[in-house]
Amino acid sequence: MKLHNYFRSSTSFRARIALNLKGLDYDYVSYHLRHGEQRSEKYLSVNPQGLVPALELDDGKVIAQSMAILEYLDEAFPEPALLPKDPFDRALVRSLCYAIACDIHPINNLRVLKYLGDPLGHDAEEVATWFRHWVTVEFDSLEPRLAETSGKYCVGDTVTMADICLVPQVINNTRFEVDMSRYPTINRIFDTCMALDAFDKAKPGNQPDAE
Repeated sequence: MKLHNYFRSSTSFRARIALNLKGLDYDYVSYHLRHGEQRSEKYLSVNPQGLVPALELDDGKVIAQSMAILEYLDEAFPEPALLPKDPFDRALVRSLCYAIACDIHPINNLRVLKYLGDPLGHDAEEVATWFRHWVTVEFDSLEPRLAETSGKYCVGDTVTMADICLVPQVINNTRFEVDMSRYPTINRIFDTCMALDAFDKAKPGNQPDAE
C-alpha cells in the first residue's frame, strides 16, 4: 500500500497511527501542503479532491478521507480492533472521533487558516486566536466526556479510533499554544498513547519529510 500524506497533517497522522497499530507496511509518499504539491496534476490523478491523506491499495484502488481509511483498515484487518464490539461503545467512540474530525478540524485545517491570512488579511496572531478559540470550545466539552468514558484510553483500556483522532489534535494544539493545563484527562490519555510505539513512530517529527 501507499500512503499519500504530509508529515504535519493531523489527518495523515491518524492514518499512520492506524497502519502502525495494525502492523501494516506501506510506502510513504509525501506532498508538501504549503508548497501546494497536493494540487499537482500527479496527485489529483490519485485523489481529485486534492487533500491528504489518501491510501492507495495494492490493486490501485484509492481511499480518501482519514475516517474512511480508519474504517477500511479496521474492517480489512480486524486485529487489533479499533472499535469496540458493543454497539453503544462503538457509537461512543465514533461520537468522540467526530467531535474532532467534524467540529474542530474542518475549520482549523491549513487551507482555512491560509485563507484567513490571504486573502482575508488576518495576521498570524489573529489566525492563531481563531485556532485556539475553536479548539477550546470543543475541548471544554470533550474533557468532561472523557473523564466519564476513559480508562487508560478514551474509552476504557483499549486503544480505539477516538485515541487516534485525539493525539494528532493535541500535537496541533501545542503548535498554536493552546492552554492544555485545563485538560488533565486529555493530557493523561495523550501521554499514555504516546508511550506506545505505534503512536510515537507516527508523530510528525519522525517522518522522512519532517522539516
